[in-house]
Amino acid sequence: MQTGLYVALSSQMALEKRLNTLADNIANSNTVGFRGTEVKFNQVLGDTKPTRVSYVSEGEEFLNTNNGALARTGSALDFAIKGDAWFSIETPGGTALTRDGRFTLTETGELVTIKGYPVLDAGGAPIQLNGAGDITVGADGAIHQNGVQVALLGLYEADFSKGFMRYDNSAVMPGVQPEPVVDRFDVGVMQGFLEESNVNAIQEMSQLIMVTRAFDNITALMRDSEGSLDEAIKTLGGER
Repeated sequence: MQTGLYVALSSQMALEKRLNTLADNIANSNTVGFRGTEVKFNQVLGDTKPTRVSYVSEGEEFLNTNNGALARTGSALDFAIKGDAWFSIETPGGTALTRDGRFTLTETGELVTIKGYPVLDAGGAPIQLNGAGDITVGADGAIHQNGVQVALLGLYEADFSKGFMRYDNSAVMPGVQPEPVVDRFDVGVMQGFLEESNVNAIQEMSQLIMVTRAFDNITALMRDSEGSLDEAIKTLGGER
C-alpha cells in the first residue's frame, strides 16, 4: 500500500512539472518568436523485489521546434528566420539565441533588440551600421546600405538536447555552444516579417484542464489510500 502512495506521488511531481510548462506556454502565446516547452516522461522501474513497480520519471523538457506563423510588418528592422536557426544576442546573462527579430538602431548605429541587447554577426561581434541610408537585408542575412554590404546578420544552429535555459521569455541559452549556419539553403532571413509564438493557446488550455483533473484525481486517490491504511492499522492493532 505504501508503494502505491510512492507511485502516486511520483505521478503528481510529473504532472506538476507539466502544469508549470503549460502555464508558461499559455502566458507566452502572444510573445514574438517564442518556442513552446514540451516535457517527455519515462517509466522508471523501482527495485522492489519480487514485485516490479513502475514510477514516473521527473521529466525532461525540450523545445517545440515547429515554426510560428509569419506576420508581415513592413518595417525595415523587423526580421523573421525561415528554417531551423536563431539570431544571436548579447545579454547581461551571456550570449543567448532568439527568434524575436524586432530590432532597432541606437544613436551610434548599433543594431539592438527592443530591450537594447546587441545583435551579433556570424563571428559573434555586435553589428554596427553607419546610421545613414536605407537598410535592406538579403535572404542570406547580408545587410546593405546604399547598395553596399555593411554587415551580416548571424544565424546560428544549436543542439538543445543537452538542455537549455530561458532568458527574457523568447530567448534561450543552450547547454552546448551554438554554431554559425554555413552552406544551408533551407535557412534564410525575411525582412519586414516577424515570427509569432508557435504555441496554440486553445490546445494548451485544453491540456492544462486535462492535467489539472488528473492531478486532482491522483490527490483523491492518495487520500483514499491513506484512509484505507489508517483503517487497516486500527483493525490490526486491535483498536475499536
